[in-house]
Amino acid sequence: MSTHELYTNAPAEALWEVSASGAARFSWEYDDGRDRLLALYQKGKDKQWDAVRRIDWDLEVDPYDPLGVPDEALTIYGSRYWDTMNEQNKKDLRRHYASWQFSQFLHGEQGAMVCAARIVESVPDLDAKFYSATQTMDEARHAEIYARFLQEKVGMLYPINDQLQGLLGDTLRDSRWDMPYLGMQVLIEGLALAAFGMLRDTTDKPLPKQILAYIMQDEARHVAFGRMALRDYYKQLSDGELREREEFVIEGCYLMRDRLRGVEVLENFGIPRKDAEELSENSEYLHLFRQLLFSRIVPCVKDIGLWGPRLQKAYVDMGVFEMGDSNLDLLMAEDEEIAEKLDAERFAAEESARVAEVADAITLGSGTETG
Repeated sequence: MSTHELYTNAPAEALWEVSASGAARFSWEYDDGRDRLLALYQKGKDKQWDAVRRIDWDLEVDPYDPLGVPDEALTIYGSRYWDTMNEQNKKDLRRHYASWQFSQFLHGEQGAMVCAARIVESVPDLDAKFYSATQTMDEARHAEIYARFLQEKVGMLYPINDQLQGLLGDTLRDSRWDMPYLGMQVLIEGLALAAFGMLRDTTDKPLPKQILAYIMQDEARHVAFGRMALRDYYKQLSDGELREREEFVIEGCYLMRDRLRGVEVLENFGIPRKDAEELSENSEYLHLFRQLLFSRIVPCVKDIGLWGPRLQKAYVDMGVFEMGDSNLDLLMAEDEEIAEKLDAERFAAEESARVAEVADAITLGSGTETG
């Protein structure tokens, strides 16, 4: 079946073309490079994995409750629109919300793949090109996973959100080589990591939990890569150049905050756009969600040296300024541990089941011979 038949609304463009500018850069310096970056490159190679084998795709998923999140998390919960819905309407709404959320993850991962490839092309340092090549493969795997989950388990997709598409376009059109880092590694990846983490920690469904935990294990390395490269580079920039990048971050953060509304889902249920936006704005769950989503972005922005007065004021206005003191290294270590623990639990259970199966076969065989 064509993916286009699964979209709730046909995408505006069958193929989105972004006219990118900027130079392709080759480096003829093949020295050892930076130790920290090469260590991350080695980890990127060591941690490659196959989505077909590592994820248990045989696990069943209820398409009308793919994530198992409480109804209180739905924007219209408790409203007059919710109260007039019958049970089938509510099941359809859960399916649409899950489809919308994972569709944005899917489109973001394709964007990350393209941006990582742009970094390979445009970054001047060979060690950064090496790592970006591993990230490009990671992002391809993530897009593969989300596409399969939506196609096979949910059976529904949503087009890319306008705000996400706008930020991706701005990132790719900029000719400065550091902008794919800033737009993708810091903003889009940082926001995605926080969103993945909230769902990973709240879902009671084993398949999405596997998907989110394993993808987060990769993404933590990607954000670390962006931090290393940009921290070194931004030390060399003038105040004016730093302000330009801070303006980009401010605009991108507002776009990402507005991206989280899911208004298009509610419109598909006949709710007027104005009412949908108001419900989103007044949702206590979404208010908390928005704050937590910046837990990865704000400390990263501060760490790389973009922390001017205007940027700080924007974060105060968003109510996320205090996130600047979050410990990114601790968060990434936890992401790694959760994925490894999940692997250990899964494969230990599979081994126990295999041992039990062998023991049953031996017992059955012994009984047959005795008879």
